[in-house]
Amino acid sequence: MTHRVAVVVFDGVTMLDVSGPSEVLHQAGRLGHPYELVLVSPRGAQVATSAGLGLAGTVAAADAGAVDTVVVAGGDRLAEQRPEDDLLAAVRTLAAQAKRVASVCTGAFALAELGLLDGRRATTHWRHAEALARRYPRVRVEPDAIHIRDGRYVTSAGISAGIDLTLALVEDDHGAGVARDIAREMVVFLQRPGGQSQFSTALATPPARSDVLRSVIASVVADPAADHSLPAMAVAAAVSTRHLTRLFSAELGTTPARWVERVRLDRAQQLLLDGHSVTSAARHSGLGTDESLRRAFARHLGTTPTHYRRRFATTHRHRDAPGQSGFSASHNANPDPG
Repeated sequence: MTHRVAVVVFDGVTMLDVSGPSEVLHQAGRLGHPYELVLVSPRGAQVATSAGLGLAGTVAAADAGAVDTVVVAGGDRLAEQRPEDDLLAAVRTLAAQAKRVASVCTGAFALAELGLLDGRRATTHWRHAEALARRYPRVRVEPDAIHIRDGRYVTSAGISAGIDLTLALVEDDHGAGVARDIAREMVVFLQRPGGQSQFSTALATPPARSDVLRSVIASVVADPAADHSLPAMAVAAAVSTRHLTRLFSAELGTTPARWVERVRLDRAQQLLLDGHSVTSAARHSGLGTDESLRRAFARHLGTTPTHYRRRFATTHRHRDAPGQSGFSASHNANPDPG
């Protein structure tokens, strides 16, 4: 049975918000799980993307026919001003009949303007999350998530996160194996779970102004499991421990030990998603022992390593209880306490 997906586009739409999800669905069809893609625009005419390329072959919402899933693509204009009435009308028409309603990036602004996200958890591009929360206070905006499901509504972060979102939708329909095969074919990372941060500690760290701190940061990120005690880092940087501590405080607003722990925690999270045991993740991340890893997870993430892996080992959301959402457990991870 072919699953029909309508992608809503408009003048100024971000190209990757459209092409990324479209390619995921195309690859699903190559694997024997066909999706019929319909491009819908407010007036059923060609639209110009933000990159200047045209999207032809769009239809008006009234001519789209029955669809199973709606994906509203994003574009900066949706965050900068209220979405136009004709775009909102198209989304309203499609959403009324669809089983799933999704948005990529600022497409969430159209859903929010229609009141579809009132009382629900949602996300968008980190740069526009504050505006979404301010403009639509009834939406529970989670600015750091890759994608979030709440009921039949699924919202994602910016641009490339539309690929993650669509992989999750395919996994809903056809299982983790199919989603994994598509990710491998597209040479993208499957395991960017929806509740994960849009940024790792390394990406979120502002560029260091001093050469000393820049060198230290690069060394830690390159090999988190190495000896990165304060004395060892100071010796490697040829500065005193006091001076290095001052640099971390002045430029990063934290201590060397806390920053190193967050980098190691990022690495441990990825190792767990890759199938490592708690013991292996602790050792290879530099956190050392199972107990150290558990304490770091509790302190920074409010969960245990084992529970984290069960939630995030695939892109798939499970339904814990009405009104809650998470991810299903992976069945290929080695069980261990944690």
